[in-house]
Amino acid sequence: MPVEASLIEILACPACHAPLADRPAPATPAADAPADGVEGPESELVCTSGDCGLAYPVRDGIPVLLVDEARRPA
Repeated sequence: MPVEASLIEILACPACHAPLADRPAPATPAADAPADGVEGPESELVCTSGDCGLAYPVRDGIPVLLVDEARRPA
């Protein structure tokens, strides 16, 4: 379930306050799948700042805007 565009417009990166962009989450290889059966995020909100670039998961259509839950840029 994608995040509504009107919500993305008002959200900002909690770490640096830059705008966020909605992107599909990277696919997780089957070998890396969690043993508890919980799937990863269906999409993520990525910070548009070149210095930050954190990717925040979206679970069940709800953005999880916690720096501790964010994926660091590669």
